Amino acid sequence: MSADFDVFAAQCRTRADAALKARLPAPDSQQPDLAEAMAYCLFNGGKRIRPTLVYATGAALGATDAPGLDTLAAAVECVHAYSLAHDDLPAMDDDDLRRGKPSCHIAFNEATAILAGDALQTLAFQWLADDTELAPSVKVAVISRLAHGSGMHGMVLGQAIDLAAVNQNVDMAHLERMHQRKTGALISASIAMAARVCEASDVQVGALEHYAHALGLAFQVRDDILDVTSDTATLGKHSGADSKLNKPTYVSLLGLEGAQQRAHELYKNALEAIDAFDDNARWLRALAAYTVERQH
Repeated sequence: MSADFDVFAAQCRTRADAALKARLPAPDSQQPDLAEAMAYCLFNGGKRIRPTLVYATGAALGATDAPGLDTLAAAVECVHAYSLAHDDLPAMDDDDLRRGKPSCHIAFNEATAILAGDALQTLAFQWLADDTELAPSVKVAVISRLAHGSGMHGMVLGQAIDLAAVNQNVDMAHLERMHQRKTGALISASIAMAARVCEASDVQVGALEHYAHALGLAFQVRDDILDVTSDTATLGKHSGADSKLNKPTYVSLLGLEGAQQRAHELYKNALEAIDAFDDNARWLRALAAYTVERQH
């Protein structure tokens, strides 16, 4: 990974963290645990991939400082954080470790983790609705896109398919449909919302959609590879969790070498999708490389 991209990624994390801290409401004096749990979910060492995609898309379109980008970055990270808090619950993946720390329901309790997730999800849409920099038509468009990417047609549907696939034999089409939604839908929403705010052309939107599709799948393939090749300390979550739950993965269907090949194919697809973009898209290209090379 290039040193330049490391600097860019660090700048994006700092910018996203500042956006989140500036928007996170003060705790309610009667129920301070709720706000504490929300902050615990948001500031527990996340890589900020989705906010970085928002900023990298803005850069690719020559609009790094377009109005509303910080709100988009904060909103999409809020949705991502809520999804992880709920995903770790005993009724879901039943995981007690997230990013090397106790999962929210372990650090607090199950009810608080559920409510913190609920609050983070709704807060994301409140921030978008309240943003004074976005025109009303743009607000409607980005709220709709985030809802589609995170709800019953996107991430939540993917999670439901994932839970139903435990102990089941599924084919590659089924696996990719699941991950296009569980992992890919929010990644696609991050890019699509930024494209809307930055007034991308129809041609640019189409190219970015193809890029996002490939990137979302590549991200999940790499996750599946790391689940069997890495260790708990490096991952920040329990390694081998998918095999213990008997979940279908790219590795279980394709083997390790086949999964690595699939990740490389998707990486190439992502680059080809934005081939017509100039050097402003270098961070999107670097993000594609990071996705298939990352170690956690």
